[in-house]
Amino acid sequence: MFEILKQDQNSRARTGVIKTDHGEIQTPAYVIVGTYASVLCLEPEDLPKTKTQLIIANTYHLWRTLGDKGLVDFPGLHEMMQWQGPLMTDSGGFQVFSLGFLRESGMGYSAAKQKDESEHKSMVRITEAGVYFRPDIENSEELYLDAETSIKIQEQLAADIIVAFDEPTAPIADYEYTKSAMQRTHNWAERSLEAKSSAQKIYGVVQGGVYEDLRKESAKFIGGFPFEGIAIGSTYGDAYGGTKAKTADMLEWTIPNLPEHKPRHLFGVGGIEDVLNGVEAGIDTFDCVIPTREARHARLWTSSGPIDIKKGKFDFDDDVIDEACNCPVCAERQISRSQLRKLFKEKNLEAGRLTTIHNVYFFNDLMEKIREAVNENRFLEFKKEYLAKLSDL
Repeated sequence: MFEILKQDQNSRARTGVIKTDHGEIQTPAYVIVGTYASVLCLEPEDLPKTKTQLIIANTYHLWRTLGDKGLVDFPGLHEMMQWQGPLMTDSGGFQVFSLGFLRESGMGYSAAKQKDESEHKSMVRITEAGVYFRPDIENSEELYLDAETSIKIQEQLAADIIVAFDEPTAPIADYEYTKSAMQRTHNWAERSLEAKSSAQKIYGVVQGGVYEDLRKESAKFIGGFPFEGIAIGSTYGDAYGGTKAKTADMLEWTIPNLPEHKPRHLFGVGGIEDVLNGVEAGIDTFDCVIPTREARHARLWTSSGPIDIKKGKFDFDDDVIDEACNCPVCAERQISRSQLRKLFKEKNLEAGRLTTIHNVYFFNDLMEKIREAVNENRFLEFKKEYLAKLSDL
């Protein structure tokens, strides 16, 4: 499934190719988020214009949307999305964290939306066997998800790459809870492998929080099973109480204890500096909502750093988003910054489409430049120069 093409001489950075039934993925690569089996704001014909290689959809949310009956005759994500490139699904494990601890603690993106104490209540009940979800705080009826169910759903969704059921933990979780969650993840990993009956490729998930011994133990345990790839659990954004330093430590503890010949995916990390650090540490693929979510909120990425196109200073700016960008918005249609600002002011849906095309292209193009640098044994030089351009932002 995975072939290493080039190993950097001065770091763990490497290039490779992941082979799937729907095409090859050149790594390091950015995995674009399509939670509900679509990349928000984009039409299927837009995706090939963005250099996108791999899209990840959300198992929990699709299960909730389609229901068990809807999944029975489901034609598969490729047909639903009108996308014939590689696809990946997560396990639903992140929702165990986001609807449980994250909600209860008031951390993360949902915190700003919480209006009263009832919205701080956990919507999950975790057992050793699996997890019970309450889709509505006032609704007593629970939905049950376990390793076997997660794998069955992912088989019905029919992505090329699927993920074993897991339980992420926050950086602020104590040692004992993090250890018990890791042990559940290991148990569920074995059950996920046993439950899989398809030809899909499956990744196991390394957990262990911010604790060195747990991360090393988890890496060795998951790495010892016949998974085709390894995913590394990470809830280390600022929203979750994490830091770049903690992420760096976690990768340093984890990656040396993983098999060299398997692809490594880092969940939920995708800022420019984070990606460069991850590649240096030996990560092959990353998924994150930054390109798409920030595009919808008018934050655009350029070779000189991010800009907020809603600011008044762009009212009469006739420059394109980024003169150095070859995306369809900048190079072909030459949409100006003032035009985009006007579209956002008018709440025109085309604003989100154009900015999403640009941002997705920007991050995929960055990964292409990273691959070139690794292949030419100049990755650390490339990283230093790239970050220097952003240092004053």
